[in-house]
Amino acid sequence: MIDDFKLGSLPSADDREPYFWFLFHKDKILLKKTDEAYKIPDSMDVSAEDLVGKSFYIGSIDNNPCYASRLLEEKTILRGMEAFNLRQAYAEIGDVFFQIAGRALQIVNWDENHRFCGKCGEKTEDKIDEHAKICPHCGLFFYPRLSPAIIVAIVKDNKILLAKNKNSITGFYSVLAGFVEAGESLEECVRREVREEVGIEIKNVEYFGSQPWPFPNSLMIGFTAEYDKGEIVLQENEIQHADWFEAGDMPQIPGSISISRKLIDWFIGNNK
Repeated sequence: MIDDFKLGSLPSADDREPYFWFLFHKDKILLKKTDEAYKIPDSMDVSAEDLVGKSFYIGSIDNNPCYASRLLEEKTILRGMEAFNLRQAYAEIGDVFFQIAGRALQIVNWDENHRFCGKCGEKTEDKIDEHAKICPHCGLFFYPRLSPAIIVAIVKDNKILLAKNKNSITGFYSVLAGFVEAGESLEECVRREVREEVGIEIKNVEYFGSQPWPFPNSLMIGFTAEYDKGEIVLQENEIQHADWFEAGDMPQIPGSISISRKLIDWFIGNNK
């Protein structure tokens, strides 16, 4: 079983030859089709002639070096491979490879989006000892960006608050979430987002866990909380519907890929 991923940005002497290739074409990951399933391409599937962009070391899995790269949009998808969006790929590659693929996508997008300095417009240069870019004119550094966001499961009388986002294309109900604002603590963000989106007050906010979320570059920080007071009043430009649900009467909810589902499963497990 492959389960030992070591994140990195600078390969060791033993890690310089790629083994796994996380290749992207128009933000879709390429998977090698085998007789039985799909897999992340390895060094036997990809040659130097196939690569048209820069390559980035992103870590190793079971001591096998992992590299990320992007094909030019006009480049034909490599023979024997198919392109999947990252959510679709999860069903084929599983938790560990999905985590690495998310990191890979964020790194190649960061490279694409920071070719020029946002301050003076000069073309940036790669820093050789880490994933960073530097402007040779004004000296400004650019690191891969993370946007922290909270996500919270709120419980009241053995029920959980779930909401359907107005812009959702899946129709799923999920727990509430929102991005952290400048100068705001995580706990303050939890209370503000809940107040803004559904109009209630909460108490006993506790940390649950976190998950890198590459859609496009978020870090989801999960919390649990208890209902304190107030009635549900929807933020109508974001929330289509919200209500309290019992463990045995769940609406359509997200798949196991997300921390939102882990929070919901936590509630269900505590209320069987």
